[in-house]
Amino acid sequence: MVERKAFVTGHPIAHSRSPKIHGYWLKIYGIDGSYRAIDVAPADFPAFLTSLQANGYQGGNVTIPHKEVAFARVERRDEAADMIGAVNMLWLEDGLLWGGNSDWIGFAGNLDEYTPGWDRNGPAVVLGAGGASRAVIHALKVRGVRDIRIVNRTLARAQELADRFGAGVTAHGAVGDLLADSGLLVNTTALGMHGDATLAADPAGLPGHAIVADIVYVPLETPLLAAARARNLKTVDGLGMLLHQAVPGFERWFGQKPEVTAELRQTIVADIVGK
Repeated sequence: MVERKAFVTGHPIAHSRSPKIHGYWLKIYGIDGSYRAIDVAPADFPAFLTSLQANGYQGGNVTIPHKEVAFARVERRDEAADMIGAVNMLWLEDGLLWGGNSDWIGFAGNLDEYTPGWDRNGPAVVLGAGGASRAVIHALKVRGVRDIRIVNRTLARAQELADRFGAGVTAHGAVGDLLADSGLLVNTTALGMHGDATLAADPAGLPGHAIVADIVYVPLETPLLAAARARNLKTVDGLGMLLHQAVPGFERWFGQKPEVTAELRQTIVADIVGK
């Protein structure tokens, strides 16, 4: 049997934990396959896409800065990629290059694991209006959250997303009193990353039943999550989103639906702490 091959590509890419995640599953399930990180400069990315079949790849993941270019270049897209406007997963099917987006599955799967019932917890406030925000909003819409409030310093960007996602999604230039009746606060900005002490928003304004999620996973506990925990609010860090978004791709390329386990999480946590 021919070894199945997949990859993650970005620029830079050395920091990616995806090879560790997929490598762990390949070993656990005894699959003859490989998953490696490939650094591709933006100028070389279109040629890289056209060479996948010739190089024997089943597909792979796409990360910064290639997600939007991948979206434009694939021959077919799944519904989530169309709504989110970015591709993070590639596969070859019937000779065609497909693009999908599993970031929203990662977000929902992470909250399902740690705070089941989160999608019935009331209005959601989403901080930021970038690509990650689009994936989060798509997940909220799919799961039936009817009141989604996007907060972004550049109001026009938030409004663009509100228009894109339609009914129940509103745009705001500041948090103001939006938290008073919110059941979910999600940070999709880079605030709090890599030792940045900035608080993305003050969770003091949230009701006691609220859940606070941060898609940042380095550090695992951001200033936002620390402030929320100090208030005894339920918190969800960003690592689970990374782990759960990897599931659909692995299943597609290697033919086995993998499990996100405590041991896998500990493997990645040890790598984060070690670095």
